[in-house]
Amino acid sequence: MATRSTPVRKAWRSLTWLMVITLGLTALLGAGVAFWGWGWAPKLALDLQGGTQVILTPALEKGQDVTQQQLDQAVSIIRQRVDATGVAEAQVSTQGQNIVVEIPGPLDPETKARIQASAKLEFRAVLLAGAPSTSSAGSPSASPSDGTTPTPSPSLESTPSVSPSNGSDLAWITPALQAEYDNFDCATLDVAKTNVAPAAEPLVTCNLAGTEKYLLGPVEISGSTIDNATAAVKQSQGVSTGQWVVNITFDSEGTAQFADVTTRLNQFRLDGDNTRSRFAVVLDGKVITAPTTNAAITDGKPEISGTFDQNSAKTLADQLKFGALPISFTVQSTDDISATLGTAQLAAGLIAGAIGLLLVVIYSLFQYRLLGFVTVASLVVAAVLTYLVLTIWSWREGYRLSLAGVAGLIVAIGFTADSFIVYFERIRDELRDGRGLVGAVEAGWSRAIRTILAAKSVNLLSAIILFILAVGNVQGFAFTLGVTTVIDVLLVVLFTHPVLQLLATTKFFSSGHPLSGLDPTALGAIYRGRAQFRPSVEARKAGASREAERRQTIAERKAAELQNSDTRGRGKDA
Repeated sequence: MATRSTPVRKAWRSLTWLMVITLGLTALLGAGVAFWGWGWAPKLALDLQGGTQVILTPALEKGQDVTQQQLDQAVSIIRQRVDATGVAEAQVSTQGQNIVVEIPGPLDPETKARIQASAKLEFRAVLLAGAPSTSSAGSPSASPSDGTTPTPSPSLESTPSVSPSNGSDLAWITPALQAEYDNFDCATLDVAKTNVAPAAEPLVTCNLAGTEKYLLGPVEISGSTIDNATAAVKQSQGVSTGQWVVNITFDSEGTAQFADVTTRLNQFRLDGDNTRSRFAVVLDGKVITAPTTNAAITDGKPEISGTFDQNSAKTLADQLKFGALPISFTVQSTDDISATLGTAQLAAGLIAGAIGLLLVVIYSLFQYRLLGFVTVASLVVAAVLTYLVLTIWSWREGYRLSLAGVAGLIVAIGFTADSFIVYFERIRDELRDGRGLVGAVEAGWSRAIRTILAAKSVNLLSAIILFILAVGNVQGFAFTLGVTTVIDVLLVVLFTHPVLQLLATTKFFSSGHPLSGLDPTALGAIYRGRAQFRPSVEARKAGASREAERRQTIAERKAAELQNSDTRGRGKDA
């Protein structure tokens, strides 16, 4: 009695875990709706909902041209940036010399900044620095005492009289450059095109807040030498300061360059020159931060600090990690676009899924009688779990359901039903061999689970490879296929098998009722009492023959084969 109750206890334990998982996902989704602004349905992709189209046009210097290679590289980088925000199903393509970005739903300012920013990071030495409305610190020439803003004269010398020895050499400051610095207004920073300034020449710019302006030397270290960048909270003696920073790791070239520059700037600090000991970190022509060099940094792992919060720090880290755009872009237009397929196609996809589900139900009931209702119940539970997972993933990670994703869900119906068919047929095989239903369920499960796991492993591997290699809508198909594959395995372990364990103890199924789908007589086994069956004569003969063949030695098998071939030969002669 205790032995027969063990599968029942296991079944209820598995069903309890399934209930806990389902309630946990439901509670998480409910909390998201109540507190985090989530919705009860997954967000739709561009082809079903529509969204925003942003057209980027190159910001080029006079005489500069853009190549197709640069555009292709920019498309790849922008796609990586958009994907890093969690926005799924975005489309990035070229249109002439422009880049067209189509994003599902409304465009938030953070995503727009990620798309537009070239993320051209430069490290320049500070030559002059000061407040925008006051005289500069460390300036070799003072501003007019009456407070008026001087107008640069075209006759001012713009070429250094002495060739500068390094990026911190004051020989870079010509009369024309000094006048440009004195006249520069930080309020015009966004239209000053500092982000297209030549790397080999000094740069006049301001910080992001517009509270300090700088005259910087030429670029000494390029952002292309950055190997990795991460956002983190700054730690001081093992204690969090609450300040968000961006940690940079240079490659070997950048590490050597940064060590040389910080060694030189640290010497300025020791000499008491607090202006030229500063090092400006310039992103797209604007100074993020310009800290004083307190020591030579030789490990190639500097830290960028500034007025960062978590989102801005992560945005900068992603931009630096994925690389700078080869050229700068400006937003030419931002337009709302309608769904390319819309609700009609979504409805058609759902109808197709419903038809496929109906056909599976009809086949299951025809082939397995009332046992087919286990398939129906399993598909319903699978649908609930899939809905919860996709909805949570949509609002938590930015996933959006496209028509390709709907196709993946439809295909998953057949894959899920396939697991049940394998299991049911294994149980029927055990019944044909004369086992009782309880024993057939356990023996059939031990054989079926290996086949199911092997098949689902292939499906999951295919989905993963397809997701990695594909882009756009095809990734949506691969994602839903992978999610439903994992749910299928979870379901057959925690629901289908436990339900059959419980049904095997009921009188209707254990007695082999003709409508149960597990009638031993119809399957070729003969009832012999006490829920036990004996195989039919044909089954016993076939089983005995197979057992005899398994017990033969290699020599006996060869002899039997030779005898059979001789018999066939004599038959032909006769």
